[in-house]
Amino acid sequence: MESTHISALQTKHAGLEKQIQMEMSRPLPDDTLVAQLKRKKLKIKEELSRLH
Repeated sequence: MESTHISALQTKHAGLEKQIQMEMSRPLPDDTLVAQLKRKKLKIKEELSRLH
């Protein structure tokens, strides 16, 4: 169960990274959206570090 949860978090983390990169590659990136995505990504990273 825990490894499934970790895998799901890692997948979400990678997806957020992809969204951030896509937004940053736009001509006029939405800074607010990028900040929100980065906060979500950080929360997932913190949870992953607690589980390891």
